[in-house]
Order: sequence, then C-alpha cells, then structure tokens
Amino acid sequence: MNKYTLLFLSLTTLGFVSCKKNDTTPTTSTANLIFKFKFDPTQVRLNNFGAPSTIPVGNAAQNPTMNKMSAHYVELTPTAFTALGGGAVVYRAPETTIGGSTAIDFSKSAFAGNNETFFSVPIKDIAVGDYEYLRISLAYQNLDVSFHLDTTINIPGPTVISQDFPTTIAGFIGFNTYINSFTIKNSSVTVNANKLQGYWGAEASGTIAGFPFSNTQTGQAPANATTVVNPLFATSPVPQGSCLVTGAFAGGNKLKITGAETKDIIVVVSLSTNKSFEWTDTNGNGKWDVTKGEKVVDMGLRGMIPTIQ
Repeated sequence: MNKYTLLFLSLTTLGFVSCKKNDTTPTTSTANLIFKFKFDPTQVRLNNFGAPSTIPVGNAAQNPTMNKMSAHYVELTPTAFTALGGGAVVYRAPETTIGGSTAIDFSKSAFAGNNETFFSVPIKDIAVGDYEYLRISLAYQNLDVSFHLDTTINIPGPTVISQDFPTTIAGFIGFNTYINSFTIKNSSVTVNANKLQGYWGAEASGTIAGFPFSNTQTGQAPANATTVVNPLFATSPVPQGSCLVTGAFAGGNKLKITGAETKDIIVVVSLSTNKSFEWTDTNGNGKWDVTKGEKVVDMGLRGMIPTIQ
C-alpha cells in the first residue's frame, strides 16, 4: 500500500467521525439528501487546478456519451480550507483487500446514469452546518465513443477501409479497484486482480464491406494522467491517483443543513464530459486509431458543478 492510499484511508476514517451529529435532539424527519448525476458536454473543460483547459498538442479528444457511473466517496466540505476528510463524509463504497492492497470492490458498486440518483442519505444523519463545496471520488464510468479503422483488407482482393465504429468503454478511474470480471457492453472480461486508476476495456462492433466486425481490447492509461479537478489544490489538496473531484455549489450558494428539514433536498451533480476522453493522436487526424498504437491518456471528468434544488 503506497503512502497516498494510506493518507486517503486515514483521512476518510477521520471524516466518518466528523460527520456524526452533535445535536442529539430527537427527530422523526424522513427527509433525504439526494444526489443525481448530470453529464454535460458543453460545461467548461477544466484542468487539475480548476482552470480552463485545452487539448495538448499531439493529443485528440472526444465528447463521450455517458451510460453509467459509480462513486466511491462523497464528502460535504464547509470551506476552502477544510482538509480532506474534515467535512461531513456521507458515503464510502465497499472496499476489499482480496487483491492485496485496499481497493474498491467493483462487484458491490452501485451505478447510475444521466439524471439518475446515485446516492441518498437521511438528512438527520448529516452534521448541522453550512457546506460550500462537494467532493466526490468517482470510481467507474461506462461510455460510448468512436474508434477509427484505417487499413487494407483482402475480401478477396485488397480493399482500403477507412471507417468509424461505435465503441463502448468501461473505464476504472478510482484510486485502486479489485475487479473479478466486468461487462463492457456485450463482452465480459475476467480480471481477478487489482487495477490502478486508468484501466479500461473497449468493445467495438459494426460491419466491414458487409461482414460483421467486433473487437475487444483492454489497456492502462499512464499513472497520474487522469484529470482530477480540484480548485482547492492550494488549500486542500487530494492524493495523487485518487479521483476526488471537487466543486463549489452553483451560484455561490451553500448547502445549509439545519437538522429541522421536512422535505428532501436534491443536489444535481453536473459533470463536464467536454472532450473528457483523450488519446495520443500520432497521425494528426483527430480520430482514435487504436490499431495504429494511439494510447488512451485521460478519461477524467473535466469539472463538477453541484446545484441545490
């Protein structure tokens, strides 16, 4: 287990202690704090520090269509100076050591799509206070992109193929994930091991000159290459290799928890998918040419704006 994982675990453990309510006044409220995902390809594209970001020279990127996503950790953070784990930690997904070091247990992950609820917690279980920021450790995403095939095949004579194929990606963006097996779209991949942030599987399908075509590949993005947007980098950093995305509540509003709520509070978590699937574009055509060795370098979400409804 590396020092970043130890730091992450120790801080989140403190977070569970910190989120207990000090107010012992009995309550019968059944109001919940409900979190829903929203995926927005038009939302500003940010870098690790929360500043607007462009695509580096030599790379290309797509706006993926998000199918499902899972989260590993949810924390409400009072101020920009609150250390990781010092806010109200309201959720942490199951973990396991079956693969060696501590890892997210993928077999027990919960998934949600666009405009779907990914987590709900009784408001009475959250510490009373004002929260300016939301932190979510994203763990897994299933998305659709396109893959380009530019080659020559014999059917029976030489035929030049230059064609895009719909492709589903299963991307593991959490700090470390134990995966027994996973299904990309229709294809199942057996792993039975821990995989660090940036592991992915891709399944492409279609027809070439009237013949069915399918291809499944797996790969690993470079270490620490996945974008993790944290505008509080200077005052409240997060460990490298995590996917603890941080965002301020929209409009400068704060999430106010009084302990007397009688109605649900919904937080829509808008995640930027603006050119969030990025690869090395070795031939400069702006297309993902997997068969020409173009490597996936980044699958990180490009910003988060939580809005209180």
